[in-house]
Amino acid sequence: HLMASYTLTRHLRVRFVPGLSFQERALLYRFAGNAEQLERTSAVNLDVPLLLKWRTDRMTNVAAYALGGVKYLRDFQSQEDVRQEEDILRLRSGNVALDLGAGIDIFLPFFKLAIQAKTEHGLLNVLLPGQGELTSPLEFLRTRSFVLSVCFEG
Repeated sequence: HLMASYTLTRHLRVRFVPGLSFQERALLYRFAGNAEQLERTSAVNLDVPLLLKWRTDRMTNVAAYALGGVKYLRDFQSQEDVRQEEDILRLRSGNVALDLGAGIDIFLPFFKLAIQAKTEHGLLNVLLPGQGELTSPLEFLRTRSFVLSVCFEG
């Protein structure tokens, strides 16, 4: 990911952090008779987030912060354009998500180390309707993820 940051006030910044993320999604289906099937799909997403970062005052060499904002995601491995000939789980390629998180900045002699935990909650229905046994029981599908990041800033 690349990062651009603009300082609004002493404690508040606007961040733009576009990048690629590689993900694996999993859905566990439970059918009648205790049969289970795990359906996995992979994704290569272009993430385009716009975040607000509120940081506390620096105490010695550490400062805590909170993040919040929205992001647009584009899945390059989406099955959106594939014809529905077989029973596959098809998801839309575009999505909008809400990001919330927190972290700490550790100021070292030559760089700043940031460790953050963030959760992403999709706002749109990414499920493409189908007639197969994997898609017909579902009406709505949103994405959710948890991200742990380690950032080095010069």
